[in-house]
Amino acid sequence: MIDEFAKGNLHGRLRRDRKALLWKLDGLSEYDARRPLTATGTNLLGLVKHVATVEARYFGEVFDRPSPEPLPRWQDSDGSDLWATEDETRDQIIGFYWRTWEHSDATINELALDAPGHVPWWPEPYADTNLFAIMVHVLGESIRHAGHADILREDLDARTGLRAELEKQIDEEARAAYCAKIEQAARSAAPIKA
Repeated sequence: MIDEFAKGNLHGRLRRDRKALLWKLDGLSEYDARRPLTATGTNLLGLVKHVATVEARYFGEVFDRPSPEPLPRWQDSDGSDLWATEDETRDQIIGFYWRTWEHSDATINELALDAPGHVPWWPEPYADTNLFAIMVHVLGESIRHAGHADILREDLDARTGLRAELEKQIDEEARAAYCAKIEQAARSAAPIKA
């Protein structure tokens, strides 16, 4: 009974965070969805592509249920899953993510939480694992990258939130006053030296 509750809860949160990550692309130009927004090149469409690849590997290869999507061997990973090439469309990457969801959901639905898996890219003694540990790991990855997307999107156009129906109208004056209050506290705690 507790296994089904835990599995359902983890799976529900994974579904929620998948949608939140995709929502961060809504309304963005092709350029803003793809362009590097940090010194390391992090970008919104690349985050979606990366999380799709992570999910495909963990709910596929780890349980000997290879993803139907073509993936390079994990040993050949070169960071290309972190950005969209000029030949890849937004729709292709989003479609890849949706198909990955279907495959991942089938793995989650068909296996018990204690179903054994093997992660060849994890060091021993951690490589042998189970569905529960992989669900927690992938949920953590999804949450982490959805958080990155939150910050990147906020920096682009000040939009924040988990999903469209929870988004509130931006009160620019209130937001500026709030930021000024935080700035003042920071300056008071650590005065800037001339």
